[in-house]
Amino acid sequence: MTSCATSHLSLDGVYGFDARGVAKRFRHAAIFGALDSLDEGETMRFVNDHDPLPLLAQIKQRYQGKVKVSYQQRTHEAVVIDFAIQSIQATATNEGCGTNGCACSGQ
Repeated sequence: MTSCATSHLSLDGVYGFDARGVAKRFRHAAIFGALDSLDEGETMRFVNDHDPLPLLAQIKQRYQGKVKVSYQQRTHEAVVIDFAIQSIQATATNEGCGTNGCACSGQ
């Protein structure tokens, strides 16, 4: 018998989230809750019936670059996006010269 603590394990660190099964009025709260529960290095594979541009803007603002967004599929049938939780150090490195401890000379 599997306990609640282990029943959600993913061997590859990728967890599925199909937004199509969540009532529209609860979707963003459910998505933020799912993202907040991920640890560094884990990914949520998000599936939706449309490109969630307002949600992506909210994620960018809320998580300040901690969540890497990678489209896996973008068709009229479905949009699949991987939301990967990055380390603070990786986030700083991705922001460019002169930010959060960037070691380059800025030239």
